[in-house]
Amino acid sequence: MTMSTNEPTLESIEDYNGNESIEKRRTIWIVIISGLLIGAIYTYLQFNSKVDDQISNTKDMIKVYK
Repeated sequence: MTMSTNEPTLESIEDYNGNESIEKRRTIWIVIISGLLIGAIYTYLQFNSKVDDQISNTKDMIKVYK
């Protein structure tokens, strides 16, 4: 089985071995920083939001059913 000549080799790809353009590097950094910021905001909201886990009047309801 022979390799198709349509397939690019690593050397022919412009981003191989540190040869990527400045625009592509900037785009990658923007994506990474955006993901970290979204994660930080989500974590901050999760730790600082108050949720009332107790159902009100449950002690009274338990006494009624005993």
